[in-house]
Amino acid sequence: MKLEGTTVAMITPFNKEDGVDEAGMRDNINYLIERGVEGVLAAGTTGESATITHDEQRKMIDIMVDEVDGRVKALAGAGSNSSKEALGLVKYAENAGADAALVITPYYNKPQPHGLYEHYKLLSESTNIPIIVYNVPSRTGTDIDVETIGKVAQMDNIIAIKEASPDLDKVSQTIKKLEELECLDDFNIISGNDNLTLPMISLGTKGVISVVANVDPARMSEMVRSALEGNYQEAMKLHYQLYELMKVLFIESNPVPAKEALNMMGRPAGHVRMPLGPLKDENKKELKEVLKNLELI
Repeated sequence: MKLEGTTVAMITPFNKEDGVDEAGMRDNINYLIERGVEGVLAAGTTGESATITHDEQRKMIDIMVDEVDGRVKALAGAGSNSSKEALGLVKYAENAGADAALVITPYYNKPQPHGLYEHYKLLSESTNIPIIVYNVPSRTGTDIDVETIGKVAQMDNIIAIKEASPDLDKVSQTIKKLEELECLDDFNIISGNDNLTLPMISLGTKGVISVVANVDPARMSEMVRSALEGNYQEAMKLHYQLYELMKVLFIESNPVPAKEALNMMGRPAGHVRMPLGPLKDENKKELKEVLKNLELI
């Protein structure tokens, strides 16, 4: 499986009873597919994986696989800071029919490089589903190093890394390492930062797993396609059209602004679960202005 283009790190819509809004989730999936994205991700960190239960996570994976029905790539958030728990979630994603599992580097316990290697080795050897490593050191406290990425990339069903470190030099180092190991054709680097997606593609990465695409899937996916096709003039134009949205959606903790944006747009989103709180009033005003400028509301 090749992971390229724009995959949406979907928010999880909640209803007034604080349950997963199944109808809303299905509606959002169709909205995104109709606007040209190449994939959707359920139960990732933007989907509030820290505060959904495992039962809810499994339900969301089932909903996603059923609603997508092969039209785009269906990715399942399946990480944990426990290797045993992560393995259970990856196996569930595989049995549910997801196209791939996104597995975050274990958070809080800060595993050593050899511990990270063994973590992904266990998942790779115990399942057949394609696995995407997710590196987001600002959230996890761990930054998977280039050497370890190279080792993990050589595992049979580890197909990509979602790289959310802001270090662009690390992207170059990783690509050079993968070239040395002759596995660049079988392992993709995907941006985990919307605002760095364009420069990352210029360095050789293959797309993004995007928060912004929840709110403006058409422009985000077109920007990525243009860049991958080498049309950097068009991609740059779209990047700057989206730039204020890329910034304002992280004005408070993700996914608080993204869910507020979707609520303003009349899309299914609902509240965020505690301990996250609602967006501050002054930030709502700024968000609303950006959405108006993009003619999203």
